Amino acid sequence: MLAWQVTSPGELRRAELPVPQPAPDDLLVCVRACGVCRTDLHVLDGDLPPHRSSVVPGHEAVGEVVAIGSAVAGWAMGDMAGIAWLRHTCGTCADCRAGRENLCRDSRYTGWDADGGYAEYATVPADYAYPWPSGLDPATDAPLLCAGIIGYRALRRAELPPGGVLGLYGFGGSAHLTAQLALAAGARVHVLTRGDDARRLALELGCASASDAYDAPPEPLNSAILFAPVGDLVPVALGALRPSGTLAVAGIHLTDIPPLSYQRHLFHERTLRTVEANTRQDGREFLAEAARIGVRVHAVRYGLDEADRALADLRDGRFAGAAVLS
Repeated sequence: MLAWQVTSPGELRRAELPVPQPAPDDLLVCVRACGVCRTDLHVLDGDLPPHRSSVVPGHEAVGEVVAIGSAVAGWAMGDMAGIAWLRHTCGTCADCRAGRENLCRDSRYTGWDADGGYAEYATVPADYAYPWPSGLDPATDAPLLCAGIIGYRALRRAELPPGGVLGLYGFGGSAHLTAQLALAAGARVHVLTRGDDARRLALELGCASASDAYDAPPEPLNSAILFAPVGDLVPVALGALRPSGTLAVAGIHLTDIPPLSYQRHLFHERTLRTVEANTRQDGREFLAEAARIGVRVHAVRYGLDEADRALADLRDGRFAGAAVLS
């Protein structure tokens, strides 16, 4: 099968690999589409330390179940399944027992610890696969499986009050989906990001304003989410919050944060929070909500043989929205 592998930091190679065989607890999925996530860039560039030699990246994969492990129940041949970032937790630690499986120290991840969806076939533990909603199109909506789910968790972590004012710093694959969730809930959304195309998309989606990432928003924010992996924006976003406001940092990787001023950035009971992965419950809730309100992925499509170009375009900010390999 055709696949792509990260063979060393900065090097993505096309390869012909055997079709993987499912373990007893696994599904084998014929991949129809796989979103291109910024985390894939972090794996490629070495921002995340290597966990698997020559790993196949990709953790926003959707496809047809073509083989089922001997211990799997509840799935049938031909079902459409989503393969996401989280693929294993221990189930017994204090965090797992408390519903915080995203913080499990024995967690493992698709496209980092195990081969992912930049390939014609991929396996996934059945307990971590998502039944794909019938109203969603894999060719455009595959990014919902990470960009969407992480945005959903980040929005919850940001504690946006009903009818509140939300600032989104960075406006790529995840932020443009999160904006739609917030707008559907009645929020007023201000986008602060580089790139004319991203700002145009924000306004087309109904956001109240779109300006440069270092600009002040038109009004103080109840909540903000930082999607851009730029630590310099942390004090900028904190300074834009109202008293008691919350900033959630959504990325798995962030450049260094400059010194913060307690009086200017954190006083008045402002809160700084981070987001780590997601739980399966987050994923189930988000996919149901996305189907219900009609979240629309602004997708730029590439062939699987163009994965290297898609990642280069993502790195250089050459498109707004999200990229999908199909």
